[in-house]
This record gives sequence, C-alpha cells and structure tokens, in this order.
Amino acid sequence: MSMPLKEWLIKKLSLKLLIPERVIDAVISDQFVSAYRATTTHNSIELSGFGKFVFSQHKAKKQMEKYEHQILIFNNILKDGIREAEHKRVQVMLNGVLKNVEHLKPKIR
Repeated sequence: MSMPLKEWLIKKLSLKLLIPERVIDAVISDQFVSAYRATTTHNSIELSGFGKFVFSQHKAKKQMEKYEHQILIFNNILKDGIREAEHKRVQVMLNGVLKNVEHLKPKIR
C-alpha cells in the first residue's frame, strides 16, 4: 500500500534537510491551518514557492448548493429509525457539512 503524499513529502524533506519529521509536520500543518483561516476573510492566498489560490464565487455557489443538498439527505436519514452507531456516523458527517457551510456563507455575495 502506498503512503499518503503528505507523509511521503515529510519523510523526503526530513532526510534531505536533516530535520525531525515531527518538526516538518508541525510547520506544514500550521501553514495550512493559517491558510484555511485566511480564506475566511480574503479572496486569495499565496503560498510562497507553491502558488496562488483565488476564491471563485461561481464555484462557491455551486458548492453551497451541494452542501444544502447533503444537509437535507443527512437530516432525512437521522429522522428515520437507524442504529445508534449509524446515527453517530451520520451526525458527524452532518456536523462537518454544517461547519463547511458556516465557513463558506460569509464569502458568498
């Protein structure tokens, strides 16, 4: 089984730069958390040496429609009588979609 890209990159950088993997992982994770937070208030972000990401209103509206559809489906599943384990799994997925909606909502005009 192949290794996820992030892990592979961390291992390669660790060997090349002689820096512990946990340090490289912490830096990469912090950078992406910061970039994610920046998308809340800015329409573009640039990662030095990697590229620029621009927010698309058109794609955001389409994504919001998908989220709204997923919310309806998850709520319908939760209304039906399902096993407790399945209920928890669907609730976790619903919470994830609701979090995404709250992040995207302020950006859509």
